[in-house]
Amino acid sequence: MATPHRRAGALLAATLALSGVLLVPSPALAGDIYVQLSPSTVEAGYLVGIRASCSDNTMPATVESAGFGTVTAQPQDGLLTAAALVPEGTDAGTFRVKLNCPDGRNASTMLNVVAAGRPKRGPATGFGGSAGPDAGTLLLGGGLAVTLIGGVLGLVALRRRSGAVPSAPVRRQHNP
Repeated sequence: MATPHRRAGALLAATLALSGVLLVPSPALAGDIYVQLSPSTVEAGYLVGIRASCSDNTMPATVESAGFGTVTAQPQDGLLTAAALVPEGTDAGTFRVKLNCPDGRNASTMLNVVAAGRPKRGPATGFGGSAGPDAGTLLLGGGLAVTLIGGVLGLVALRRRSGAVPSAPVRRQHNP
């Protein structure tokens, strides 16, 4: 069984360890220089969000890449932010993205541009994909046939109703 002194010592050690973790400054407060992309993989013709940090995030910085050119990251909520459009003609590949801080320091990351892959038709996952190119003709013909059969059956049902012999009314006799 643990004595009160051992429990107090364990509690003190845990408190010191936890306070050491909590006192580590966050990257923006520590003065780290970095640049992040969101998303880091994109098709040509789409926007890339840029989030960066310099020693002093109160002044704009430039971000440059062969993938999108040069943009200026503006201060916003203690960070530097920008958006860059990857031009549609950009070839697929990996491009270096470099942050240039006003104090001369810099950071970099990588941007992956992928080829635009637009599907020409949907996946073959059932009747529509496995029916082949004549599926529309088959469906149109089948729909017309079912409609025609329904109309004929409706007419037959109406003729039967109108051709039926009406029952004679029942007369009641009154006894005075």
